[in-house]
Amino acid sequence: MHQHCGEALHQTWQRALFVALRLIAAVVASVSVQVGVAHTAERSRCDRDSFRVVLDIGHSLDAPGATSARGVPEYQFNLFLAEEVQKALDTGGFARTVLLNTFGHARESLFKRVAAANALGADLLLSIHHDSVPQFLKEEWEFEAQQYTFSDRFRGHSLFVAAGNRHYATSLVFARMLGRELQTRGLGFTPHYATGLMGPWRRTLVDASVGVYRYDQLIVLRTTRMPAVLLEAGSIVHREEELLLASTERQTLIAESILDAVDHFCALRSKRYARSRVSSRPAGRVD
Repeated sequence: MHQHCGEALHQTWQRALFVALRLIAAVVASVSVQVGVAHTAERSRCDRDSFRVVLDIGHSLDAPGATSARGVPEYQFNLFLAEEVQKALDTGGFARTVLLNTFGHARESLFKRVAAANALGADLLLSIHHDSVPQFLKEEWEFEAQQYTFSDRFRGHSLFVAAGNRHYATSLVFARMLGRELQTRGLGFTPHYATGLMGPWRRTLVDASVGVYRYDQLIVLRTTRMPAVLLEAGSIVHREEELLLASTERQTLIAESILDAVDHFCALRSKRYARSRVSSRPAGRVD
């Protein structure tokens, strides 16, 4: 019981930090925030009632991931964005969407999330993260009398797929769809993962037009039994982008991009399923 109380207090503190950061984002006049675009996509042929998306909240309270330029844990960014995405999907008719929030330390939490996702028998897994950079690329600065580290060198989102996933080809299809939707809304990807500067963190850029990389070692992508994509929504160690990522406007843009990409992906899969049914009918049969 004491452990659960401690986790609840810890989560309350992290939420308070994030809310404070969101207020800062709202009042900093020098930061240009792009206003969300209304969702105008027509209803597709996708069977939204039966299509299930698992939204994996990257990291956990026990393993909160990177720390932002102003001291907020990555997990809190992931949680707020994932909740916004779930709301958009639910409103858009994807009522079977599941928000996956697990506890435990890094590796333990990873396997818990994979097991939970596989047990759900979902059609798609999207893992929500926010980016940082290796320590050697960071600088120190002071914010509200506290010392933090930052890097303003790279900004933008990135998408990752794993070749080890049996659904690699369809994972890549969805990643490209999502990359295009983000691009349509004026959100650019970061190309730095493909540069020699990244050393052991360097990744293969699979699609240079929309920012899709291969990262075969990611357990959440490699061992799930469904198409799986990881989204790094942007860099929280970039001081300007951190504020944008904390804003409701940016989260809404990303959520709308995901909704449209999921809808297109679902429609494509429904179309392929319908074709396979037609081709498998006995000659002369009419359903």
